[in-house]
Amino acid sequence: MEKNWQDLASYQPRVMKLLANSIQKNRLAHAYLFEGKKGTGKKEIGFLLAKSFFCENLHGFEPCENCRNCKRIQSGNHPDVHLVEPDGLSIKKGQIQALQEEFSKSGVESNKKLYMIIHADKMTVNAANSLLKFLEEPNANTIAILITEQYHKMLNTILSRCQLLSFQPLQPKSIEESLTQSGVPKQFAALIAQLTNDQEAALEIAQDDWFAQARLKVIKLYEMVSERNGQAPIFVHTEWMSHFNDKEKQDTGLDLLLYIYKDVLSIQLGMNEQVIFQDVIQKLKQHALQMTQRSVTEKMTSILEAKKRLHANVNPQLMMEQLVLTLQEG
Repeated sequence: MEKNWQDLASYQPRVMKLLANSIQKNRLAHAYLFEGKKGTGKKEIGFLLAKSFFCENLHGFEPCENCRNCKRIQSGNHPDVHLVEPDGLSIKKGQIQALQEEFSKSGVESNKKLYMIIHADKMTVNAANSLLKFLEEPNANTIAILITEQYHKMLNTILSRCQLLSFQPLQPKSIEESLTQSGVPKQFAALIAQLTNDQEAALEIAQDDWFAQARLKVIKLYEMVSERNGQAPIFVHTEWMSHFNDKEKQDTGLDLLLYIYKDVLSIQLGMNEQVIFQDVIQKLKQHALQMTQRSVTEKMTSILEAKKRLHANVNPQLMMEQLVLTLQEG
């Protein structure tokens, strides 16, 4: 997803402030190490920095997005912006040597060059040593961006030559806003944002029809349990187990069920704005009046216990049948 500096300010304010100051004062480092969990925007911000570095009409620290350089970087075909990614399981010495050879030439579009090494922790020892020589003798107007989720696996000699920028895990609100901007319905976005703090993974979940069906089945099970009509165990047998047909999916199903009860508790505490299942909030309000806070908390504890049992390899169908009976009590 395309990012701008305003997006960065909302979910990585510290990184944004540091880079913005460096761009405005013309004091960009010759090498950066972007580290943080998957989905925190490291690669996107690398390209954003590249735009600001090459932009012909820079506004303060923000690229114009319209000049030839901005457009070529956006389309991924700028001749002076180079991307190195693992070839198979690792980044090999030959890849770093090819990069060095490329950088020994003068810039095609200008006297500037920028390269990004994705999964820099996957460099072989020989590749890392080749890069080290490169970092020790930086060319003028050259920026290196090393990107990693595991910087502790990298050579200390490389770390010491880079400015380290740590990317924080994204907050649910940031994920939710990003999803809604991508056209994901609000009732899905709010829920998915609770399941992952990885933007890419969140978008994948949103585009998966399995998730949309899972959400409906969880609501249906919750309603059956709440109405205590005796249908919940049958539903587990006929519909639940076939849809949540492996441990990961079963774990997700329990998480979704937990969030519904969490919503009931939020309503009881007068925090309606925190309700995730907003499209069924009227029904949840009715149930919130029929249950005590203690009862809701006990049901949430039962679901958490079921998650533990699932990971202890208890038979999942038996675990679910016992859970719905427990949830129907009281």
